[in-house]
Amino acid sequence: MKKYLFWFAVVLMLVMPAVSGAAPLNQGQDYVVQADDWLSKLAEKFLGDPLAYPAITYYTNQKNAEDESYAKISNSDVIEVGWKIYIPTQEEAQAYFSGSVQKVGEGTIKIGALMPLSAPGSVSGGTAMKAAFEIALEEINAAGGVLGQPVELIMVDTEGLPERGTAAMQRLINQDGVVGVVGEYHSAVGLTAKEVAHDNHVPVIFAETWNDNITAVQYPEVFRIAPVSSEVAEVDANFLQSVGAKYVVIMTENTGYGIPAAEQTEARLAERGIESDTYFADLGTLDFAPVIERIKAGPKPDAIWVLLTGETSFNFEQQAAEAGIGPQNLLMICNQAAADSEAFWASVPDGNLCVWRRIGLPQQLWTDATKAFAAKYKEKTGKATPESFAMEAYDSLKLMAQAINEAGSTDPDAIINALENITYNGALGTITFPYGLKNPVPEDMDPKWWHQFPDPAITMVQYTEKGQDAADVTVVFPEKYKTGELIRP
Repeated sequence: MKKYLFWFAVVLMLVMPAVSGAAPLNQGQDYVVQADDWLSKLAEKFLGDPLAYPAITYYTNQKNAEDESYAKISNSDVIEVGWKIYIPTQEEAQAYFSGSVQKVGEGTIKIGALMPLSAPGSVSGGTAMKAAFEIALEEINAAGGVLGQPVELIMVDTEGLPERGTAAMQRLINQDGVVGVVGEYHSAVGLTAKEVAHDNHVPVIFAETWNDNITAVQYPEVFRIAPVSSEVAEVDANFLQSVGAKYVVIMTENTGYGIPAAEQTEARLAERGIESDTYFADLGTLDFAPVIERIKAGPKPDAIWVLLTGETSFNFEQQAAEAGIGPQNLLMICNQAAADSEAFWASVPDGNLCVWRRIGLPQQLWTDATKAFAAKYKEKTGKATPESFAMEAYDSLKLMAQAINEAGSTDPDAIINALENITYNGALGTITFPYGLKNPVPEDMDPKWWHQFPDPAITMVQYTEKGQDAADVTVVFPEKYKTGELIRP
């Protein structure tokens, strides 16, 4: 967050649920959905607040009950071109959020889900997570829901921004009344969202947020199934040592993930006698020419390690390739967003020989649960294999649902207790949380292991053909998972 005044404005918006920031609508209006419309975009355009979209859903469905020419919105994240919907006035939206009208979804168990669906966040990552959440939701409700009631999943776009994530968590908890929250891709969002979860005593399971401090603060409400950044840095350094690297360039982002991840990687490399220099860019940077020229002006690196995330990483990787320092010129470890092979090749056509980090069981070790999810994910998205962040999103929601059922209640303390004692078999394997309230982290262990899934598999894989599908990559590290040798540029 760059401006404290902006932060204050966000907080003020949440304290006063009235929709603000746009010229008030004096009367509601009909609207026909256009290409690339999202309800959150329409809420921002007409009501001045992207998080006011539930009011559009509610009033459109009220209209549908009287006039079938209006759409019936069963999922606020899925609207179709040509649908006729109703945009309420700000007074009507205020009435909805103040509770003076009955809200959609009464009689359901409400769970919130965070993900980036707009820039500067990782749109490809958020889109994958959204598809995975929808698969999990369908399975949960087909199996009878939670506590005998259907689950209503309220998905919110965080844009990868801490302030937006904070506002989304406040809205989910204080206005939508969710009993738990799952998901999120960006650590910067997770770092602020966890504070809201803690302040409101609502359990949250983070899916793809790696920053150590997310669990190291040891909040009772906070759980994580993604790996911790410092452990990933250890694998990264071991890989670079195995290929004989002596000097490495780290390209990272100015975020709550990128800064500590670079520091941890630098430290692990130094322990192995590997020198490094780190370069920084903001999330969402489009033009990397200046930083690429600085890299080229320095010593030639044995490898470039990309800690940028999402589409920002694609921008750097392709521009580096065009400048002669891409994966076909020297060893480049691309961001794990490369797991979305369709998005990667569309954005990084010169990305062959890119090495990238994959989280989750190698395909030869997939469980029945992994295979079942992968089949549904392929049917839904057309992708041959699910990305790690899709598996994490799927598991986070299924895990929360199982915990609520085992708790027999939506009481937060009961859910937290259930999560601490849970054994869940999912797409990532068997998930447990060994350390927490009942079994504190030992004094000689890092506090990051609090409510942390300790066993996510981490492998290094490589594209070996242009246009190759992520399902067909070669596992090049570590030795116990290898399916082939690293191809050096």
